[in-house]
Amino acid sequence: MVQVQGKYSDQTLCELYPLIQSEILEFNLLKALNNGLLPRHYLAEKPKKLIEDYIGSYLRDEIISEAKIRNINAFNLFLEAVAFSNGEIVNYTNIASECSVSSVTVKEYFQILEDTLIGRFVPSFQKKPKRRVILAPKFYYFDIGIANFLLKRGSIEFGSEAFGSAFEHFIYQELYAHSSYSDLNYSISYWRTTSQIEVKGTNNVQSRHLKGLKSFSEEYKVKKLIVVSNDPMERSIGDIAVLPWNQFLKKLWAGEII
Repeated sequence: MVQVQGKYSDQTLCELYPLIQSEILEFNLLKALNNGLLPRHYLAEKPKKLIEDYIGSYLRDEIISEAKIRNINAFNLFLEAVAFSNGEIVNYTNIASECSVSSVTVKEYFQILEDTLIGRFVPSFQKKPKRRVILAPKFYYFDIGIANFLLKRGSIEFGSEAFGSAFEHFIYQELYAHSSYSDLNYSISYWRTTSQIEVKGTNNVQSRHLKGLKSFSEEYKVKKLIVVSNDPMERSIGDIAVLPWNQFLKKLWAGEII
């Protein structure tokens, strides 16, 4: 639980995040990636109905009511369109076209999701780079399971097309929670050049997966270079540490990473 100062008063508000890996005995990565990490959803054998009810009663009904949204159909389309942009660079124009509303309205809808803690932007890292970098933010729903349902993803398995995106979302959730729970409150950002470098979930990190980190380290002075992956063992490739996700999280929460 994280305490944050109220926006319009002196009251202290408490924000609850989805579960983190260390809070779950016998944690199952695939279960987390498929079910999400809201307690009832993660623990359920068949979470689809629970997630469907959650999205119907809260994401749609309560938010639409509280935000006084008039074009309900457009907002429903927006929720699904955002799911396809989950973890990706936001393109307001494309989303507006899919929902048949203006870009201004789409930005207002995004603000509603932020205000209701349903999702958050991840800004691009900007410090006078030499290369042309992408400046638009990324957007993540607050929980993997919500994005999965809206995307109508099938079962996520190791090596499947959806695994990499869901895995990255999971690590982001852990980092965001750690930033708050540790009271370090560090910022989280992404860096990508116009060459479209991608990071994929893999159990065998190779040099071709390291192009982004190498490019970044050529432009900025960094203390550590780390790839978080599904590799079975911790190892190094040059000055880049390859950490299995469970080892990375153990070191992260032990204060050995940040």
